[in-house]
Amino acid sequence: MSKWSLIVDVAECHNCNNCFLATKDEYVGNDIKGYSAPQPLHGHKWINILTKERGQHPMVDTTYVPTMCNHCDDAPCVKAGGGAVEKRTDGIVIINPDKAAGRRDIVESCPYGAIWWNDELSLPQAWTFDAHLLDRGWKEPRCVQSCPTGALRAVKKSDDEMAVMVAQEDLEPLRADLATKPRVHYKNLHLFTKAFVAGEVLGEKNGVSDCLSGARVSLKSGGTEIASTETNAFGEFRIDGLEPDLGACEIEISHSDFSGKTTKRTIKGASVVAKTVVLKGSP
Repeated sequence: MSKWSLIVDVAECHNCNNCFLATKDEYVGNDIKGYSAPQPLHGHKWINILTKERGQHPMVDTTYVPTMCNHCDDAPCVKAGGGAVEKRTDGIVIINPDKAAGRRDIVESCPYGAIWWNDELSLPQAWTFDAHLLDRGWKEPRCVQSCPTGALRAVKKSDDEMAVMVAQEDLEPLRADLATKPRVHYKNLHLFTKAFVAGEVLGEKNGVSDCLSGARVSLKSGGTEIASTETNAFGEFRIDGLEPDLGACEIEISHSDFSGKTTKRTIKGASVVAKTVVLKGSP
């Protein structure tokens, strides 16, 4: 049995909000029988883009993460719904707009905060994966169709095929700890959940300093190397994908033509940009 899944590439999202606007355009004011009552014009973000800044000047990046109903295979809302929420055989979860009236507990059942309460209609609502369009032959939901960077992809595969794709593309859920078996998978999520260490290395000879490319940078914790890289043409380096609470670490920098140096930093809840390191060369 083939089932729908959504793949979100965090590295490709530029916060244009086309996905949010396309979803608004599809559901605001539209009563789609059997699928969804009209979405309110204001308040609801069925596709909600999270923002996170990492690093410090002059090395800062901003990451955007589109979030939505995860259409979980082990969905808490289905369990709480008592028949008001349906898990379809194609993987899509639908909150029945007729059966779910007055059921605010369905909103509270979602650990991702992806279900919204419609005050006017006294109704829980969430993104339906545009099931009404897919059932009419569409190949992808409107959020995917409207994404200009390819950050969103909709695929329909068997569970075994999807497991292979997850492994090959290093996909992961937004919150693995919740164990709800979501059908929304994220690529490059480390840009949002992990930390980096970055810095700049200069080489000094005869009183002249310049960007030092090709210097080896080794990141160690407790004396053990956990990652390494080399400086680029601008003398800059970055080691990403680190645990935000890695703690005390050492950054060892070496180059065949210059003396080495070690600097100590602490990664505690945020990315770290080290002070510029100057390696001395022989005259």
